[in-house]
Amino acid sequence: MNIARKWVFPIIRILIFAAIAAALIKIAFFAAPEVEAGPEFPTGEIVEPQVAVAVGTILNDVAVQGTVAADAASPIQATLAGEVTEIVATVGAAVAVDDRILTIRQEVPGVINDDGTMAASTYKTIIVRAPAAGVVSSISVIKGQLVEVGDPVGQIAPPSFSVSGTLEPDQLYRLLNQPTEATVTVTGGPAPFACTNLKITTSLAGEEPAADGSAAASGTSVTCSVPAEVKVFNGLQAQMSIPGGVAENVLVVPVTSVEGIAEAGNVYIASEDGTTEVRPVVLGLNDGVNVQVVSGVAEGEMVMQFVPGAPEVSDVPDGCTDMGNGNVVCEG
Repeated sequence: MNIARKWVFPIIRILIFAAIAAALIKIAFFAAPEVEAGPEFPTGEIVEPQVAVAVGTILNDVAVQGTVAADAASPIQATLAGEVTEIVATVGAAVAVDDRILTIRQEVPGVINDDGTMAASTYKTIIVRAPAAGVVSSISVIKGQLVEVGDPVGQIAPPSFSVSGTLEPDQLYRLLNQPTEATVTVTGGPAPFACTNLKITTSLAGEEPAADGSAAASGTSVTCSVPAEVKVFNGLQAQMSIPGGVAENVLVVPVTSVEGIAEAGNVYIASEDGTTEVRPVVLGLNDGVNVQVVSGVAEGEMVMQFVPGAPEVSDVPDGCTDMGNGNVVCEG
Protein backbone atom coordinates (compact mmCIF):
# COMPACT_ATOMS: atom_id res chain seq x y z
CA MET A 1 0.00 0.00 0.00
CA ASN A 2 2.82 2.33 0.77
CA ILE A 3 4.36 1.54 -2.60
CA ALA A 4 1.13 2.43 -4.45
CA ARG A 5 0.76 5.64 -2.51
CA LYS A 6 4.37 6.56 -3.02
CA TRP A 7 4.89 5.57 -6.67
CA VAL A 8 1.76 4.47 -8.54
CA PHE A 9 -0.64 7.35 -7.83
CA PRO A 10 1.91 10.09 -8.52
CA ILE A 11 2.86 8.43 -11.79
CA ILE A 12 -0.82 8.23 -12.82
CA ARG A 13 -1.34 11.92 -12.00
CA ILE A 14 1.74 12.83 -14.03
CA LEU A 15 0.44 10.83 -17.03
CA ILE A 16 -2.99 12.51 -16.82
CA PHE A 17 -1.49 16.01 -16.68
CA ALA A 18 0.83 15.11 -19.57
CA ALA A 19 -2.13 13.97 -21.69
CA ILE A 20 -4.04 17.18 -20.94
CA ALA A 21 -1.01 19.30 -21.79
CA ALA A 22 -0.51 17.42 -25.07
CA ALA A 23 -4.15 17.97 -26.01
CA LEU A 24 -3.94 21.68 -25.28
CA ILE A 25 -0.74 22.02 -27.30
CA LYS A 26 -2.38 20.27 -30.29
CA ILE A 27 -5.42 22.50 -30.14
CA ALA A 28 -3.33 25.64 -29.82
CA PHE A 29 -0.70 24.97 -32.43
CA PHE A 30 -1.78 22.13 -34.68
CA ALA A 31 -5.57 22.56 -35.19
CA ALA A 32 -6.73 22.66 -38.85
CA PRO A 33 -7.27 26.32 -39.89
CA GLU A 34 -10.75 27.42 -40.94
CA VAL A 35 -11.16 28.30 -44.57
CA GLU A 36 -12.53 31.83 -44.70
CA ALA A 37 -14.92 32.72 -47.47
CA GLY A 38 -13.52 35.21 -49.97
CA PRO A 39 -14.75 36.95 -53.06
CA GLU A 40 -13.13 34.24 -55.18
CA PHE A 41 -15.24 31.62 -53.40
CA PRO A 42 -18.89 32.81 -53.61
CA THR A 43 -21.10 31.39 -50.93
CA GLY A 44 -24.45 32.86 -52.08
CA GLU A 45 -26.76 32.04 -54.94
CA ILE A 46 -28.27 34.60 -57.33
CA VAL A 47 -32.00 34.08 -57.69
CA GLU A 48 -33.99 36.09 -60.23
CA PRO A 49 -37.08 37.60 -58.53
CA GLN A 50 -40.37 36.28 -59.81
CA VAL A 51 -43.99 37.37 -59.55
CA ALA A 52 -47.21 35.46 -59.98
CA VAL A 53 -49.73 36.24 -62.70
CA ALA A 54 -52.66 37.65 -60.75
CA VAL A 55 -56.21 38.83 -61.30
CA GLY A 56 -56.66 42.58 -61.00
CA THR A 57 -58.12 45.76 -62.45
CA ILE A 58 -56.42 48.10 -64.90
CA LEU A 59 -57.55 51.74 -64.73
CA ASN A 60 -55.90 53.23 -67.80
CA ASP A 61 -55.92 56.98 -67.09
CA VAL A 62 -53.22 58.93 -68.92
CA ALA A 63 -51.93 61.98 -67.03
CA VAL A 64 -50.79 64.97 -69.08
CA GLN A 65 -49.50 68.32 -67.85
CA GLY A 66 -51.41 71.09 -69.64
CA THR A 67 -51.88 74.83 -69.84
CA VAL A 68 -55.04 76.93 -69.97
CA ALA A 69 -55.14 79.23 -72.99
CA ALA A 70 -57.72 81.55 -74.50
CA ASP A 71 -59.10 80.22 -77.75
CA ALA A 72 -57.69 81.73 -80.92
CA ALA A 73 -59.22 85.02 -82.05
CA SER A 74 -61.58 85.03 -85.03
CA PRO A 75 -60.38 87.29 -87.88
CA ILE A 76 -62.74 89.86 -89.34
CA GLN A 77 -62.29 90.07 -93.11
CA ALA A 78 -63.44 92.53 -95.73
CA THR A 79 -66.10 91.07 -97.99
CA LEU A 80 -66.04 93.85 -100.60
CA ALA A 81 -63.30 95.85 -102.32
CA GLY A 82 -63.83 99.51 -101.59
CA GLU A 83 -63.59 102.30 -99.05
CA VAL A 84 -64.26 102.00 -95.34
CA THR A 85 -66.96 104.58 -94.75
CA GLU A 86 -68.01 103.80 -91.17
CA ILE A 87 -66.57 101.92 -88.20
CA VAL A 88 -69.23 100.91 -85.72
CA ALA A 89 -67.45 98.60 -83.30
CA THR A 90 -64.67 99.74 -80.99
CA VAL A 91 -61.82 97.81 -79.42
CA GLY A 92 -62.95 96.24 -76.15
CA ALA A 93 -66.61 96.14 -77.13
CA ALA A 94 -68.52 92.91 -76.59
CA VAL A 95 -70.25 91.69 -79.73
CA ALA A 96 -72.55 88.86 -80.72
CA VAL A 97 -72.54 86.92 -83.97
CA ASP A 98 -73.62 89.15 -86.90
CA ASP A 99 -73.27 92.41 -84.96
CA ARG A 100 -72.19 95.33 -87.17
CA ILE A 101 -68.44 96.01 -87.27
CA LEU A 102 -67.95 98.46 -90.15
CA THR A 103 -69.26 99.54 -93.54
CA ILE A 104 -67.51 99.35 -96.90
CA ARG A 105 -68.66 101.26 -100.00
CA GLN A 106 -67.57 100.35 -103.49
CA GLU A 107 -67.85 102.75 -106.42
CA VAL A 108 -69.21 101.18 -109.60
CA PRO A 109 -68.21 103.31 -112.61
CA GLY A 110 -71.06 104.31 -114.90
CA VAL A 111 -71.37 102.80 -118.34
CA ILE A 112 -71.16 104.69 -121.62
CA ASN A 113 -74.58 105.67 -122.93
CA ASP A 114 -75.68 105.24 -126.55
CA ASP A 115 -75.04 108.91 -127.20
CA GLY A 116 -71.44 108.51 -125.99
CA THR A 117 -71.89 110.17 -122.63
CA MET A 118 -70.75 108.55 -119.37
CA ALA A 119 -73.46 107.58 -116.95
CA ALA A 120 -73.01 108.61 -113.32
CA SER A 121 -71.23 106.20 -111.02
CA THR A 122 -73.24 104.09 -108.63
CA TYR A 123 -72.25 102.74 -105.25
CA LYS A 124 -72.51 99.32 -103.65
CA THR A 125 -72.47 99.15 -99.86
CA ILE A 126 -72.04 96.17 -97.53
CA ILE A 127 -71.90 95.82 -93.76
CA VAL A 128 -69.09 93.67 -92.34
CA ARG A 129 -70.51 91.70 -89.42
CA ALA A 130 -68.96 89.83 -86.49
CA PRO A 131 -68.13 86.23 -87.47
CA ALA A 132 -68.21 85.11 -83.81
CA ALA A 133 -69.25 86.27 -80.37
CA GLY A 134 -66.64 87.77 -78.09
CA VAL A 135 -64.73 90.98 -77.50
CA VAL A 136 -63.31 93.10 -80.31
CA SER A 137 -59.57 92.87 -79.69
CA SER A 138 -58.41 94.93 -82.67
CA ILE A 139 -59.60 97.10 -85.56
CA SER A 140 -56.85 97.35 -88.14
CA VAL A 141 -58.37 99.85 -90.57
CA ILE A 142 -59.42 103.50 -90.40
CA LYS A 143 -62.25 105.41 -91.97
CA GLY A 144 -61.52 106.24 -95.61
CA GLN A 145 -59.05 103.35 -96.07
CA LEU A 146 -59.30 101.27 -99.24
CA VAL A 147 -59.46 97.52 -98.74
CA GLU A 148 -59.61 94.42 -100.91
CA VAL A 149 -61.78 91.34 -100.50
CA GLY A 150 -60.27 89.14 -97.80
CA ASP A 151 -58.17 91.85 -96.16
CA PRO A 152 -58.09 91.53 -92.35
CA VAL A 153 -59.90 94.45 -90.77
CA GLY A 154 -59.99 93.30 -87.13
CA GLN A 155 -60.04 90.45 -84.60
CA ILE A 156 -62.60 89.12 -82.13
CA ALA A 157 -61.34 87.35 -79.01
CA PRO A 158 -63.77 84.64 -77.94
CA PRO A 159 -64.77 84.28 -74.28
CA SER A 160 -63.88 80.59 -74.36
CA PHE A 161 -60.78 78.75 -73.13
CA SER A 162 -59.07 75.44 -73.86
CA VAL A 163 -56.60 73.24 -72.05
CA SER A 164 -53.80 71.78 -74.13
CA GLY A 165 -50.79 69.58 -73.49
CA THR A 166 -48.29 67.33 -75.24
CA LEU A 167 -48.53 63.55 -75.37
CA GLU A 168 -45.45 61.36 -75.33
CA PRO A 169 -45.37 58.99 -78.34
CA ASP A 170 -45.67 55.86 -76.17
CA GLN A 171 -48.79 57.28 -74.47
CA LEU A 172 -50.62 56.99 -77.79
CA TYR A 173 -50.60 53.20 -77.34
CA ARG A 174 -52.76 53.73 -74.26
CA LEU A 175 -55.27 55.88 -76.19
CA LEU A 176 -55.99 53.73 -79.23
CA ASN A 177 -59.72 54.25 -78.60
CA GLN A 178 -59.71 58.03 -78.57
CA PRO A 179 -61.81 59.43 -75.71
CA THR A 180 -64.01 62.50 -76.12
CA GLU A 181 -63.30 64.29 -72.84
CA ALA A 182 -60.81 64.55 -69.99
CA THR A 183 -60.98 65.41 -66.31
CA VAL A 184 -59.03 68.62 -65.69
CA THR A 185 -57.70 69.99 -62.41
CA VAL A 186 -56.51 73.61 -62.61
CA THR A 187 -53.73 74.58 -60.23
CA GLY A 188 -55.25 76.85 -57.61
CA GLY A 189 -58.56 76.76 -59.44
CA PRO A 190 -62.00 75.19 -59.08
CA ALA A 191 -62.86 71.55 -58.44
CA PRO A 192 -61.95 69.05 -61.20
CA PHE A 193 -64.29 69.38 -64.18
CA ALA A 194 -65.09 67.58 -67.42
CA CYS A 195 -63.23 69.17 -70.33
CA THR A 196 -65.14 68.29 -73.50
CA ASN A 197 -64.49 68.17 -77.23
CA LEU A 198 -61.15 66.45 -76.69
CA LYS A 199 -58.95 66.24 -79.76
CA ILE A 200 -55.62 64.48 -80.29
CA THR A 201 -53.66 65.81 -83.25
CA THR A 202 -50.25 64.95 -84.65
CA SER A 203 -48.46 67.43 -86.87
CA LEU A 204 -47.54 66.22 -90.34
CA ALA A 205 -44.18 66.60 -92.01
CA GLY A 206 -44.15 69.83 -94.01
CA GLU A 207 -47.37 71.08 -92.42
CA GLU A 208 -48.19 74.71 -93.21
CA PRO A 209 -48.48 77.30 -90.43
CA ALA A 210 -51.86 77.69 -88.80
CA ALA A 211 -54.42 80.12 -90.16
CA ASP A 212 -53.51 82.69 -87.52
CA GLY A 213 -49.93 82.68 -88.74
CA SER A 214 -48.48 80.65 -85.88
CA ALA A 215 -46.19 77.75 -86.63
CA ALA A 216 -47.61 74.26 -86.51
CA ALA A 217 -46.93 72.60 -83.17
CA SER A 218 -44.50 69.69 -83.32
CA GLY A 219 -45.28 66.27 -81.89
CA THR A 220 -48.69 65.15 -80.67
CA SER A 221 -50.94 67.55 -78.82
CA VAL A 222 -54.17 67.04 -76.91
CA THR A 223 -56.73 69.82 -76.50
CA CYS A 224 -60.14 70.07 -74.85
CA SER A 225 -62.69 72.84 -74.33
CA VAL A 226 -63.33 74.37 -70.91
CA PRO A 227 -67.07 74.64 -70.16
CA ALA A 228 -68.39 78.19 -70.28
CA GLU A 229 -69.52 78.08 -66.64
CA VAL A 230 -66.01 77.26 -65.36
CA LYS A 231 -63.95 80.35 -64.57
CA VAL A 232 -60.31 80.08 -65.63
CA PHE A 233 -57.56 82.44 -66.72
CA ASN A 234 -55.05 82.44 -69.52
CA GLY A 235 -51.72 80.76 -68.61
CA LEU A 236 -52.88 78.67 -65.64
CA GLN A 237 -51.28 75.25 -65.24
CA ALA A 238 -53.59 72.24 -65.29
CA GLN A 239 -53.43 68.46 -64.96
CA MET A 240 -55.36 66.48 -67.58
CA SER A 241 -56.51 62.95 -66.79
CA ILE A 242 -57.54 61.22 -70.02
CA PRO A 243 -59.51 57.97 -69.62
CA GLY A 244 -58.11 55.20 -71.81
CA GLY A 245 -60.44 52.45 -70.59
CA VAL A 246 -60.98 50.10 -67.65
CA ALA A 247 -60.38 46.35 -67.55
CA GLU A 248 -61.78 44.55 -64.48
CA ASN A 249 -61.01 41.04 -63.22
CA VAL A 250 -58.31 40.41 -65.82
CA LEU A 251 -54.89 38.76 -65.65
CA VAL A 252 -52.17 41.31 -64.88
CA VAL A 253 -48.40 41.37 -64.46
CA PRO A 254 -46.04 44.29 -63.74
CA VAL A 255 -44.93 46.22 -66.82
CA THR A 256 -41.36 45.41 -65.75
CA SER A 257 -42.10 41.74 -66.48
CA VAL A 258 -43.04 42.32 -70.10
CA GLU A 259 -40.88 42.99 -73.11
CA GLY A 260 -43.10 45.32 -75.13
CA ILE A 261 -46.27 46.73 -73.57
CA ALA A 262 -48.59 47.35 -76.54
CA GLU A 263 -50.69 44.63 -78.17
CA ALA A 264 -47.98 41.94 -78.19
CA GLY A 265 -45.02 41.16 -75.95
CA ASN A 266 -42.90 38.54 -74.25
CA VAL A 267 -42.60 37.34 -70.67
CA TYR A 268 -39.73 35.27 -69.27
CA ILE A 269 -40.26 32.14 -67.21
CA ALA A 270 -37.43 30.56 -65.21
CA SER A 271 -37.44 26.77 -65.48
CA GLU A 272 -36.30 24.41 -62.71
CA ASP A 273 -33.29 23.30 -64.76
CA GLY A 274 -31.96 26.87 -64.79
CA THR A 275 -33.00 27.75 -68.33
CA THR A 276 -35.28 30.64 -69.27
CA GLU A 277 -38.37 30.26 -71.44
CA VAL A 278 -39.56 33.17 -73.57
CA ARG A 279 -43.35 33.15 -73.72
CA PRO A 280 -45.21 35.35 -76.27
CA VAL A 281 -48.28 37.03 -74.81
CA VAL A 282 -51.15 39.16 -76.08
CA LEU A 283 -51.51 42.41 -74.14
CA GLY A 284 -54.39 44.73 -73.35
CA LEU A 285 -54.59 47.89 -71.28
CA ASN A 286 -51.82 49.12 -69.02
CA ASP A 287 -51.75 51.81 -66.35
CA GLY A 288 -48.01 52.38 -66.35
CA VAL A 289 -47.53 49.98 -63.41
CA ASN A 290 -49.36 46.81 -64.45
CA VAL A 291 -50.40 45.51 -67.85
CA GLN A 292 -53.30 43.26 -68.82
CA VAL A 293 -52.35 39.87 -70.31
CA VAL A 294 -55.11 38.69 -72.64
CA SER A 295 -53.52 35.32 -73.42
CA GLY A 296 -50.26 33.42 -73.12
CA VAL A 297 -50.10 32.79 -69.36
CA ALA A 298 -52.38 31.41 -66.67
CA GLU A 299 -53.32 32.74 -63.25
CA GLY A 300 -50.74 31.82 -60.63
CA GLU A 301 -47.99 31.10 -63.14
CA MET A 302 -44.64 32.58 -62.09
CA VAL A 303 -42.86 34.98 -64.43
CA MET A 304 -39.61 36.89 -63.99
CA GLN A 305 -40.19 40.26 -62.38
CA PHE A 306 -37.67 41.99 -64.63
CA VAL A 307 -36.95 41.45 -68.30
CA PRO A 308 -33.32 40.29 -68.70
CA GLY A 309 -31.16 43.26 -69.64
CA ALA A 310 -33.67 45.86 -68.43
CA PRO A 311 -32.41 48.64 -66.11
CA GLU A 312 -32.20 47.81 -62.43
CA VAL A 313 -34.79 49.43 -60.20
CA SER A 314 -32.06 51.59 -58.65
CA ASP A 315 -31.19 52.87 -62.13
CA VAL A 316 -34.67 54.33 -62.67
CA PRO A 317 -34.87 58.01 -61.58
CA ASP A 318 -37.53 59.22 -59.16
CA GLY A 319 -40.80 60.06 -60.88
CA CYS A 320 -40.07 57.67 -63.75
CA THR A 321 -41.43 54.24 -64.65
CA ASP A 322 -39.46 51.34 -66.08
CA MET A 323 -41.75 50.22 -68.92
CA GLY A 324 -40.30 46.71 -68.88
CA ASN A 325 -38.62 46.68 -72.30
CA GLY A 326 -35.59 48.81 -71.59
CA ASN A 327 -37.56 52.06 -71.90
CA VAL A 328 -37.90 54.45 -68.98
CA VAL A 329 -40.80 56.95 -69.13
CA CYS A 330 -40.83 60.00 -66.88
CA GLU A 331 -43.86 62.12 -66.09
CA GLY A 332 -43.76 65.72 -67.29
